[in-house]
Amino acid sequence: MSGLLLLKHLGLLRTGAGRWPFYVRKPLSQPEHIVLAQVQVSRVLGVRKGLNFHEWNNRINRLGYDFVVCRKDSTVIAAIELDDKTHESTSRARTDDKKNRAAADAGLRLVRWNVRMLPSEEAIRAELLQPALVGAAG
Repeated sequence: MSGLLLLKHLGLLRTGAGRWPFYVRKPLSQPEHIVLAQVQVSRVLGVRKGLNFHEWNNRINRLGYDFVVCRKDSTVIAAIELDDKTHESTSRARTDDKKNRAAADAGLRLVRWNVRMLPSEEAIRAELLQPALVGAAG
């Protein structure tokens, strides 16, 4: 086998038409927390037993959080909403009020940040890792 054929055979000489040398790798090291994007509120909040599930779930079933931060065991720490100019409209304000009330009554920390003034990584960690809300319902 010639030198060029050997290099090509070993994958050391590639032309533009050949396979590229990429592989799938883990995008994260061992995570401290899990961050989920675009999560339905109804996947995070449940309806307490003894109440009409459908009536209460209908109030939140089309709402979503921008991000949900969980511990490694999937326990929810906080939900995050990124507010932009669209949140200034009356209809959007009503939707935000629903999210705020549902989260507060469930004992879920809901953090809102304006997209024009996003905090640093250190500020995000400080906000999200402070102790859980006092009196949070389980």
